[in-house]
Amino acid sequence: MRRPEDAGARAGAPDMNRIVGSHDLLLVTLDTLRHDVARDLAAEGAIPNLARHLPDGRWEERHSPGSFTYASHQAFFAGFLPTPTTPGPHPRLFAARFEGSESTAGGTWVFDAPDLVTGLAQAGYHTVCIGGVGFFNKRGALGSVLPGLFAESHWEPEFSVASPTSFEAQVARAEEVVAALPAGKRLFLFVNVSALHQPNWFHLPGATAGAGDSRATHAAALRYVDRHIGRLFAAASSRRPCFTVVCSDHGTAYGEDGHTGHRIGHEVVWTVPYAHFTLDACEPR
Repeated sequence: MRRPEDAGARAGAPDMNRIVGSHDLLLVTLDTLRHDVARDLAAEGAIPNLARHLPDGRWEERHSPGSFTYASHQAFFAGFLPTPTTPGPHPRLFAARFEGSESTAGGTWVFDAPDLVTGLAQAGYHTVCIGGVGFFNKRGALGSVLPGLFAESHWEPEFSVASPTSFEAQVARAEEVVAALPAGKRLFLFVNVSALHQPNWFHLPGATAGAGDSRATHAAALRYVDRHIGRLFAAASSRRPCFTVVCSDHGTAYGEDGHTGHRIGHEVVWTVPYAHFTLDACEPR
């Protein structure tokens, strides 16, 4: 069960200095997920496995630090998660130590490293990346930068945007990773979920490649992810409490103001869903 005191920004920021070292950590980026789609599906009761962990069953609306995957994740791994849309400054969960930071507060876990992944490794965590989109595929220099931060990284074609069963394959790998880890070793698990990214038409029954992707197929992809995310949460919390962040790295346009795709400065790209919460140990699926 989600702990109310860690429910999210609406219930106050958690003290990460108490969490780091005592909890396992899970960061899930629902790559390309639009806030409006996530918000609407939660309100409709269409994503029950995610919604049961959201404060009051609702996503928090935030702004991404980047308009495409690589930029956003470089910021995330530096401690800059999506920012609340209300006036700040807003205390961050994690921050590199540097003078003059206005978003480092008493509950912020501060690391002396160039990135969060290295900082957590220095604190005794085993760091694992399960990649999805091409920036994690390790097939070239650019696709190796982000997974190269981690002690252990995984990518297979079955995890990619082209696979209709990508998230199931990623979850199965996460279960294997957790099962192989010594019980006493703390874990930071990062999963980049590719299913929302184009192409996503195959997640909607009756849709065709010729018709292409749409807001409706994007929504269908999120429903697909929701059907399997309980297994990921169960694995992540199978050894001890697991502090979890689930968010999008950016949205994407489906014709708004003539735009298609992302890496543009449009509201549907910058506005993303966000939640953080604690999964109790041995959380049921």
